[in-house]
Amino acid sequence: MLESNSSEVEDFAAHGEEKRSSAFQDEVTQYLERQPLTLHIDVLLTDLNGSFRGKRIPVTALRKIEKGCYFPASVFAMDILGNVVEEAGLGQELGEPDRICLPVPGTLAPSASDPEHIGQLLLTMLDEDGTPFDVEPRNVLNHLWQTLRQRGLFPVVAVELEFYLLDRQRDAEGYIQPPCTPGTNERNIQTQCYSVDNLDHFADVLSDIDRLAHIQGLPADGAVAESSPGQFEINLHHSDNVLRACDHALALKRLVRLVAENHDMDATFMAKPYDEHAGSGMHIHLSVLDDNGKNLLADGEGEDSALMKRALAGMLALMPASMAVLAPNVNAFRRFQPGMYVATQASWGHNNRTVALRVPCSGTADHRVEYRLAGADANPYLVVASVLAGMLYGLDNDLPLPEPVTGNGLEQEGIPLPIRQSDALMEFDQQPALKKYLGDRFSRVYHACKSGELLQFERRVTETEIDWMLRNA
Repeated sequence: MLESNSSEVEDFAAHGEEKRSSAFQDEVTQYLERQPLTLHIDVLLTDLNGSFRGKRIPVTALRKIEKGCYFPASVFAMDILGNVVEEAGLGQELGEPDRICLPVPGTLAPSASDPEHIGQLLLTMLDEDGTPFDVEPRNVLNHLWQTLRQRGLFPVVAVELEFYLLDRQRDAEGYIQPPCTPGTNERNIQTQCYSVDNLDHFADVLSDIDRLAHIQGLPADGAVAESSPGQFEINLHHSDNVLRACDHALALKRLVRLVAENHDMDATFMAKPYDEHAGSGMHIHLSVLDDNGKNLLADGEGEDSALMKRALAGMLALMPASMAVLAPNVNAFRRFQPGMYVATQASWGHNNRTVALRVPCSGTADHRVEYRLAGADANPYLVVASVLAGMLYGLDNDLPLPEPVTGNGLEQEGIPLPIRQSDALMEFDQQPALKKYLGDRFSRVYHACKSGELLQFERRVTETEIDWMLRNA
């Protein structure tokens, strides 16, 4: 039977202050026993873009933080550059108010930047009335998770992340390029999916990622060489704590970047860093258990259950509007091109990587859906929230489920997805069901921030425009 642990659920209202304090103090004591040379702690919030915002405190202040520290609510109204979007209504209009932030239980861990001397700790923001601040992405996901749990439905998720290692030096034309094999001047520019040699070439980097992931308690598998030069994928294990699964995904991204820097490289989770090579995605695997641990997505014969079919129908129905979250910037939409193994229709199928929702080969216990649309640059809390919102929409409404795709889904007609950010934001704004599940205030803030960011981008005159039009227009 699944264990319903309120500290895992992280419903702060259900905890007494004394109980929270004791648990946090115990966590600090145990951490410092393991890491006695710790000097500083990075306390971190995660903004709309999945970027960490916070500050570094001396370890002597760590125990005091269980009573909370303050950050402005406008942390959750920032664009990708860290500028507050005033149209979101959380900035100067309100007087830049602070909100109290409490430590998230179980997230105190060594930092990959210097695990011996620096730790890191996640925070979560509360509103003025002491309830979870409903614009924080982690709280958006938690609300949907609890909604499902209250119905006796327990999601299990796993996150797969793709990324590129890059040379810090640009090429002769000023473009990014794959790194040379360490200790050589050889640069791989060929596509080699699942190459073991590529893993050998970058064994030191990947070994450090594995080592630090273990130190941080991240349940990560070893890296797989992906289809493009310098591209890799790391999978995180399935977890019935969906918040912790997303915590781990963001911690892994930070870890990979820091390890790459230590090896004089860069790492990027940008969705489409190269014109000619595949983009980087974030795939979400989802199954659903009952309170006895039975997988509800499979029927008695191991086939798709009625609940699974309703969930699939809901995910497909909300998918066009969800694109604003799954592809959170202009670059993210550059993944959605012919020949790049990314679906441009809301489609599903069995054992088929050309569809948006893939049902992998599996047994009854691990029968699941792989949600394949999100870019690696998306916020995992919001991606999983969109997935769960789609499931709820399907359970709450009797929706038609299209036939599963067989063959190449990239060449078949289906429900079209918006493949430009402006269209996706319009779909998002016009879909009341998705906004209801994600929360009205969150949806207003998110739409305002991403619309403002897009407006800034569209005002920029690019090098391509100059090259094409300076003499030809």
